[in-house]
Amino acid sequence: MTPDGSITTAALSDQDDALHALPQAPAVFMISAGAGRPYIARTNVLRRRAVRLLGRKDSPSRMLSLRQTFTRLDYWLTGSALDAALKQYELVHCHFPNEYLRVLRLRMPFYVKLLVGNAWPRTMVTAHAGGNTSLVYGPFRSRLNAEAFESGYLDLFQIRRCQQDLAPSPEHPGCIFGEMNKCSRPCQTAVGPEEYREEVARAGEFLRTGGRSLVRGITAARDALSAEMEFEEAARQHRRLEKVEEVIRLRDELAGDVDHLNACAVTRSAAENTAELFLLREGHWQGVQRISFDLEDGKPVSIDRKLRDLFAATTSVKLSPIARREHLAILARWFYSSWCDGELLVFEKFDDPPVRKLVNAIGRVMERG
Repeated sequence: MTPDGSITTAALSDQDDALHALPQAPAVFMISAGAGRPYIARTNVLRRRAVRLLGRKDSPSRMLSLRQTFTRLDYWLTGSALDAALKQYELVHCHFPNEYLRVLRLRMPFYVKLLVGNAWPRTMVTAHAGGNTSLVYGPFRSRLNAEAFESGYLDLFQIRRCQQDLAPSPEHPGCIFGEMNKCSRPCQTAVGPEEYREEVARAGEFLRTGGRSLVRGITAARDALSAEMEFEEAARQHRRLEKVEEVIRLRDELAGDVDHLNACAVTRSAAENTAELFLLREGHWQGVQRISFDLEDGKPVSIDRKLRDLFAATTSVKLSPIARREHLAILARWFYSSWCDGELLVFEKFDDPPVRKLVNAIGRVMERG
């Protein structure tokens, strides 16, 4: 990653002219100290931060000073908090390969995982987004939010809530959820493997479609019963529909089937008159693309056309499970934070992005300055 600018020890004069020539702008910077470990951080005001850290030797400040040990300062200008977080992640990952998560203090978000590879599938809340035999739904704002969604979600299906490996037997004591008719009781052989798998398939389709599979079925049944003047049964289906909609509202804005999660984060760029698009395709980070509002041949260019060309030209990138999990963690931390300085749009198909919504989002982000 090529820096936007650098300062070496030889460039510093007694008056620190080189430091005072730095841009007064947000940036990620790295201070190298010979063969020692570099100091990597981000700031909203590069010049002020650099003067504090590398000020004159006789400065009376009690703050951390790296003047006597520093050999080089490199910096990368950033246009948003998300841009800064990704640049810092890349630098720290390169220079601290064995402890970069601790240095970044990067915590993984939580997911609801449907363990379809289990002999008797069940769900669990976890911070691990991997698993080839699992359907992973998230990321959520917090573990509490993920557990609230899981609880409401399980109320809609007859899936077991116990965590142990089952050895079904008619003599099994069962649990309270079976008595409350919130579980099909596979432990007591009340259902067989095939019937239980059918219920799990319905539960998995609910997650893949964001709840639409269940809403469609219940709505069709309610309308048919109403047309046949079976009003009591139609009212029961309507109450069931309301319960499903309550569960759907429990999910966080970014939560979805991770393997089919497509999104675009829109932020300002460090370059003037430019917006940045951070693309997510099927849960994999696709990097950053830029949309410039500069004239071409003296004429403005349609943003709609630029966006369509940009998405069409984006080649699919598949990350390793660890890299994907960490990039999703960075995205979730930015989006769910109080310092989110852009907009995020989640959509179904990467090849068919919501161009009009993206244009409006870009306009709003650029207007905020």
